Amino acid sequence: MLIFKKNLINSNFIAHLYNIRTAGLKYFAPPIKYEDFQPAERPKLRVMEKVPQYPSNMRPPKMQKRLKLMRGPELVHNTLQHKQYGIIATGGGRLRWGHFEMIRNTIGRKIDVNRMIATWRIPPPWQPLTKKGQGQRMGGGKGAIDHYVTPIKSGRVIVEISGKCEFAEVEPMLKQVAHLLPFKAEAISEDILKEKIKMEEELERSNTNPFTMKYVIQNNLNGCHRWLSPFDHKWFGKYL
Repeated sequence: MLIFKKNLINSNFIAHLYNIRTAGLKYFAPPIKYEDFQPAERPKLRVMEKVPQYPSNMRPPKMQKRLKLMRGPELVHNTLQHKQYGIIATGGGRLRWGHFEMIRNTIGRKIDVNRMIATWRIPPPWQPLTKKGQGQRMGGGKGAIDHYVTPIKSGRVIVEISGKCEFAEVEPMLKQVAHLLPFKAEAISEDILKEKIKMEEELERSNTNPFTMKYVIQNNLNGCHRWLSPFDHKWFGKYL
């Protein structure tokens, strides 16, 4: 028995020394089963309206900037409905109709319609933005409506992809779209989203430094109330 072990060790050493290829036993995880998947009638993203439709006897209303629609965290549409993959905003901003078309065309060219389904998670452009012509003098009332946008908060899910696919398949096209958006965004899966939430809770629980941003702002350390924004008092520097 000792002679057999000694010979086995010597053979492994020689194989490693001369870089001799040896066969081994590998374990591959069983494939994922998609038993609940049902093909959709229209798996691609639909075309969004460029201008909202109003009744014929109604003048399109103008609106203030309403920057609060982009500030702070998204509290409602911040989870994946199909529990698979999507794009999530990590900062606030506005989406114009051209961004909707970019998302639709990019995903439409790369998606496999036989086993994938793409879904919008945001409404079409609805907030009007006005603009005056170049070279006009001050006054004269509010300018005409120039275009419509959709305001987005941090944490909002933009688009979802579900079906018989893995994250490695859809990640390249999701990253391509996220890179072209007018605010910070990232491609994400349900597992990554849960891991991020778990990590944030773990960091908050294991923090031993008492001088957190919340403590500093609430206790006005170094007179920070003189130059802080009202939104810093609300979200403690986490959101703009």
